[in-house]
Amino acid sequence: MCHIHETCHQPFYNGNKEIDRESMRKKPTYGKIATNMQEEEMNRLGTLHHIEIYVSDLNRSTEFWGWFLTELGYSLYQEWEEGRSWKLDDTYLVFVQAQEQHLGIPYHRSRVGLNHLAFHARSRDHVDEMTEKVRSRGMNVLYEDRHPYAGGDSYYALFFEDPDRIKVELVAP
Repeated sequence: MCHIHETCHQPFYNGNKEIDRESMRKKPTYGKIATNMQEEEMNRLGTLHHIEIYVSDLNRSTEFWGWFLTELGYSLYQEWEEGRSWKLDDTYLVFVQAQEQHLGIPYHRSRVGLNHLAFHARSRDHVDEMTEKVRSRGMNVLYEDRHPYAGGDSYYALFFEDPDRIKVELVAP
């Protein structure tokens, strides 16, 4: 099954030539200057390209994630019958409708696999604004009794859940 973003799995290329990632990690030797493309690729090296999450109800997840990611500056990137993705800079998040035969066991963050997704906020005020928006949309704020310090005394964040109960975190700098 093609999810449209299949090109993301191609090798790391510089034009038509595959780049040796190990040699890119080494500092250039005297007299050698990295090309702009190599420098750009080196700056992205190791950062997330995309995350793909299978969801129980694509329409509910699209409504939730579309709202939240747009609030953070993401734009709708891809749209097809079984999925959607949103992109910010070089990273995108993909949500795909799980097939019926895989819907029997619901997601739980304490099982093996993904526990939560954490996003950067602009400021503490941004966390507060988003907290109010989450509440006004009828979403559950997690750890309400310790909010916004549920992560510790110097950790200012909003914790809440998506429609499949994947924990989402918005963290102030």
